Amino acid sequence: MNTGRSLALVLCAAGPASHARQLIVEAQQRGWKVSVITTPAALDFIDVPALEILTGNPVRSRHRKPGEPQGPRMDAIIVAPATYNTINKWANGSSDTYALTLLAEAVNLDIPIVVVPFVNTALAARRPFQRAIDDLRAEGVHIIYGPGQWEPHPPGSGSWYLKSFPWMAALDRVEQLTGTADAPR
Repeated sequence: MNTGRSLALVLCAAGPASHARQLIVEAQQRGWKVSVITTPAALDFIDVPALEILTGNPVRSRHRKPGEPQGPRMDAIIVAPATYNTINKWANGSSDTYALTLLAEAVNLDIPIVVVPFVNTALAARRPFQRAIDDLRAEGVHIIYGPGQWEPHPPGSGSWYLKSFPWMAALDRVEQLTGTADAPR
């Protein structure tokens, strides 16, 4: 059942991106229409044709050309897996990719945004990353990150954490934020 709710899933270039189907299928079962947006580097991590068939929408990784239709409206955004690079650039106001431009604008459009970082402990310990997390949270971005939530993994061990990536926690949080947690499915 599709209730007309529109969810944008922004995928970054990290291992869990290849498992995004899990989130998409569950979101669709909960009544969401899903669109996939990727960073350019994330295209190497996903099966674009399969995701386009699954969602019924083109996977977007670049700004639209003049005359191309705009993407669907968004009721909520999930950024997962969010990389060190994307989080830092986003917090610093960079918009050098379609995904970053969309995210930079969405912060001030009253669209609920939920982020799940996928970084190792060496990157997470960097002060620029910690500042970026704090800055995004201060702007109202909901980040599933930290003790008792989702934590960084040791360097070189990311593949061990692919199956436990918290896709459903991100979707549950979006539904809490949009007031649709108890919507008919």
